[in-house]
Amino acid sequence: MNILIVYAHPEPQSLNGAIYRTAIAHLTKLGHEVKTTDLYATRFDPVSDRKNFTTINNPNYFKQQPEELYATENNGFAQEITTEQEKVEWCDLMIFQFPLWWFTLPAILKGWVDRVFAMGRFYNNGRIYENGMFKGKRAMLSLTTGGPEKNYHKDLYGEIESILKPIHRGIFEFTGWSVLRPQVVYAVERRSVEDLAGDLERWKVRLEGVFEEGLD
Repeated sequence: MNILIVYAHPEPQSLNGAIYRTAIAHLTKLGHEVKTTDLYATRFDPVSDRKNFTTINNPNYFKQQPEELYATENNGFAQEITTEQEKVEWCDLMIFQFPLWWFTLPAILKGWVDRVFAMGRFYNNGRIYENGMFKGKRAMLSLTTGGPEKNYHKDLYGEIESILKPIHRGIFEFTGWSVLRPQVVYAVERRSVEDLAGDLERWKVRLEGVFEEGLD
């Protein structure tokens, strides 16, 4: 199967970096084809504006969605955006690998979504949710947190499912993806070396059956 991993962490030696490299190596060993986007290593610019496009629909007033529609019809996306869009369209499974920052995606990863998930190319009127353009494909969040799992309940941080819902529902499901259960490693700074090694082994085991998993 074809798998895309979009990775957002500024430190290659971090646990996120280890999880990312483990996934690439293990999925390749299992016979899958893996493509990646390392946002920090490539210095991806998360700011969405006219540089997304080589075409111009309205030179006097910038509105992103009409420009996306025009670019879709006229092959007018900047090459760096086209490259990312083609990876997304190619894959059967897309994994976001990131640390949970302020209860959401790091800005660089959110900016990647803002620029790459273009109207006309990835969604359109009537082509959302059950009729979304990525129907039949799977998406998963793999993330780390600073806080312990016991803090993620409705009376403190909030349940992790609720925190991740804007990503699951508002990005993945909106464009048609089927969402897998998130892979979460809690309280990274408080874990021992042995615990972290175990996390990587559990990740490999999960990846071995990822295409047989039931959907949330």
